[in-house]
Amino acid sequence: MLDRLNEIEKAALESLASITDQAALDAWRIANVGRSSPLMQVFAGFGKLSKEERPVVGAAANRVKAALESALEERTQAVKNAALAKSLEEEKLDVTLPGREVNIGRLHPSNQQLRRVLAILAEMGFQVYTSREVETDEMNFQMLNFPPHHPAREMQDSFYVEAEGREDNPILMRTHTSPGQIRAMREASAINPQNPPPIRIALPGMCYRYEQITARSEIQFNQVEGLAVGEGITFADLKGTLTDFARRMFGQDARVRFRASYFPFTEPSAEVDVECFVCGGKGCQVCKNSGWLEILGCGMVHPNVLQNGGYDPKRYTGFAFGMGPERQLMLRNKINDIRYFWGNDVRFLEQF
Repeated sequence: MLDRLNEIEKAALESLASITDQAALDAWRIANVGRSSPLMQVFAGFGKLSKEERPVVGAAANRVKAALESALEERTQAVKNAALAKSLEEEKLDVTLPGREVNIGRLHPSNQQLRRVLAILAEMGFQVYTSREVETDEMNFQMLNFPPHHPAREMQDSFYVEAEGREDNPILMRTHTSPGQIRAMREASAINPQNPPPIRIALPGMCYRYEQITARSEIQFNQVEGLAVGEGITFADLKGTLTDFARRMFGQDARVRFRASYFPFTEPSAEVDVECFVCGGKGCQVCKNSGWLEILGCGMVHPNVLQNGGYDPKRYTGFAFGMGPERQLMLRNKINDIRYFWGNDVRFLEQF
């Protein structure tokens, strides 16, 4: 049996020395150290050996197996090195070819517009204040002059969260960023309740409304609100601020108009339009032949809202405004379907 093992080892090593490619190495491995190889047959025949022969033959068989596996590993590395050397010698590499273009990621168009809006407001002295997306009915509606069952709530169909014992104060996904106004005012007034400091903040974030998804409406959208509260603030300050914002956003020649409107949390209230920058006010499909494009809503903060935020409405006044960045981007780029922003279509996203 020992002679047989020596013959197996000698024959295997001789055949291995002449191998020059990976396919032949794989075939050699199967033939010499595979399950059906002569060496494995020796291991299978241990049961027929005497007790005295088993240790001797077993040690010799293990030595042969280790020797063959080691030789296979060395030969495999030698074949790989030879193949690499041959490739470098025979194949030509044209180093003058241009490199592959690296695809660089970019911000989502909604985030681009959101950052642009916030950058303009920051230049005008507004500080960013972020608030929670899951709100209570009290903060989302009641503190903003929307009492329970108020008809104005119908304009903001809501996603409510199931919770027992909430009665008239259920939990919901915020329908606008306005609850942040109350939270910001309460934080500021808590510093000095008798003499709360003035505030000027921008409130960005995602809002949610239970609406039918169409080309003009989505169940989720970004919104940015602005709030300024202090002594002696008037509607003239509001008009000056928003006129300046429109010119920074749409160009210094942009014309702005204010139209009377209604919001429960502001009084008086207005809608703000900018002259259509596509047709110059002459009328076109983008502006629906009106010559104007609506960009935001605004108004003077209602006394009830000021009081709910901890500010005495007899002493303090303020203004607020709200806008949708996606809406502005649709106007600027003639985008006719708001669903593109959340469809993840690369053909749309790569344009920004």
